[in-house]
Amino acid sequence: LIVGIIYERRHTREITDYGGLWNVMPIYGAITLIVVLSSAGLPGLNGFVGEFVIMQGAFIAPELGWGYLAFAVIGVILAAVYLLRMFRGAFMGPVARSENEGLPDLNQRELVTLVLLLIPIIGIGLYPGILFGPMQESLGHVVQEFATSIAGQ
Repeated sequence: LIVGIIYERRHTREITDYGGLWNVMPIYGAITLIVVLSSAGLPGLNGFVGEFVIMQGAFIAPELGWGYLAFAVIGVILAAVYLLRMFRGAFMGPVARSENEGLPDLNQRELVTLVLLLIPIIGIGLYPGILFGPMQESLGHVVQEFATSIAGQ
């Protein structure tokens, strides 16, 4: 959705065609930054919750081997580097192309849509129990079955 908004304004997906968008579209830039930081796993946002649960599961299951955990950590680091470099290239610095200077910021419909998407991003990050609470009992049964099947092998 975020890429679609800028694509409709410029009709290009090349990151090098952007630069300095923060100066022209500050509201769009701020919302994009929150989504990028969520994808990078910033604490307090939903991406952190998912990454933490995966890392915790790999850490407490040594029978799977530390290789999986190391692979996951490297993936998280590389994803964060890519996301932050992409954001810096597209949004920071001076406006890179004259075509970008007249881009309109978000209209009311786009702003409402993106803010509605930010609510679960922040809500799940701050209150992950909203999702994990209802799953607790059924996942307990799955984990018990899995542990029993591994012990039987």
